[in-house]
Amino acid sequence: MNISDIAAMAKVSKSTVSRYLNGGSVSQKTKDKIDKIVQTTGYSPNQFAQSLKAKRTFMIGAIIPRLDSYAANQILEGADTYLREVKYQTLIVNTSQSIEQEIEALYTLSKNKVDGILLIATQITKQHIEAIQNIKAPVVLIGQSDAHVPSVIQNDFEAGRMMGEIFGKQNFKHIAYVGVDEYDKAVGIERKKGVLTGLQHYNQIPDVHYTTFDLQQAVKAADQLVTQYDALICATDNIALGTLKAAYQQNIQVPKQLSIAGFGGYNTTAIVTPSLATISFPYKHTGEKAAQNLIRIINGDTIEQLEVMDFEFIKNNSIDFSESNE
Repeated sequence: MNISDIAAMAKVSKSTVSRYLNGGSVSQKTKDKIDKIVQTTGYSPNQFAQSLKAKRTFMIGAIIPRLDSYAANQILEGADTYLREVKYQTLIVNTSQSIEQEIEALYTLSKNKVDGILLIATQITKQHIEAIQNIKAPVVLIGQSDAHVPSVIQNDFEAGRMMGEIFGKQNFKHIAYVGVDEYDKAVGIERKKGVLTGLQHYNQIPDVHYTTFDLQQAVKAADQLVTQYDALICATDNIALGTLKAAYQQNIQVPKQLSIAGFGGYNTTAIVTPSLATISFPYKHTGEKAAQNLIRIINGDTIEQLEVMDFEFIKNNSIDFSESNE
């Protein structure tokens, strides 16, 4: 059984079968037809010979900032699911939030002849851009954006603005925003700017405090804040979960005494008590979209330089809506 046999059975050209095997552009109807024939016959192309002919390794590198990140894991799942569908394998490199390791990973993956790289970064520096421009493998950024590199991002500003307006409509007397440092453009700058804009629409000016993405650090940061405010908007669900724990440890009732919300849409926000209000981002779909764009680049197709994903507010039970001013 070879490509010619598959083409004859599917009544398509050999080039169409080749595109299918190499993850190229094939109509869904044709893809389904070839899928069925491949499954029925048990045909398996010689991956080594296929890669030599196509001058590809059918390997994609994925650089992630840390292994314990819910968002990164969901993005990877979405990307890897799509890549396996188009016959690619994923090489994952964890950098433990080290810029130096991210730069090194870009060069190392390129030297190992991956066909492309997905980079989930917390920040993009001049060194990142220099490395991306120097290596041969195409790169798609996820979560951060740069004018020089194709990117897929969350709509952090608009999500923040929505959350700010939701809190602004309530009669809270003391509101604070608990964020992360501005080295992270998406969460540290855009998300915070959105929240402040939304609150400003209702003449609310919150205090701003900072912590890290780490859950335990968030608990420590929130320990003093939960007694000072009646509403805390947290930059991530991890920070919101840490704040909820700090409130529980001090017997502060949520949402009766303190309203809390986060961003992310983590599964854990729905199972804690009370369940946490959050902005849910489509992380799996984000990974899938980034992988699709990367394969299109590899195949010589054009893509949008910047893809902005949608979001959804999940109300849950951690905000007191009993005294809305609207």
